[in-house]
Amino acid sequence: MVILTRTFDLLTWLLPKAENLPRVYRRTIVQRLMDAALDFQEALFDAQSQGGTTRQKHLREADAALNKLRLYLRLAHHWRWLNDGQYQHVSAMVAELGRLLGGWMKR
Repeated sequence: MVILTRTFDLLTWLLPKAENLPRVYRRTIVQRLMDAALDFQEALFDAQSQGGTTRQKHLREADAALNKLRLYLRLAHHWRWLNDGQYQHVSAMVAELGRLLGGWMKR
């Protein structure tokens, strides 16, 4: 599935960036950022293996995780942990994931 590939691409971009974020915030904001990204992928895996209302439940969980990820990325950009180019790149990746997830939820 394309959404799983794009999520993997996001994680491979994001994980190394997290290592360069301020150490003082690694146990709070950075950890929540990474948790949201990983929770998103896990919810997709769970949805893929289920059907019916259980699948919809996991897709809603994925949507919630994606919204949290958007928030933490906005904060990282606001605090200048991500420059404009990095934020633009990751925002485009997250926007694509949102479109793919929305399409899956409608099916």
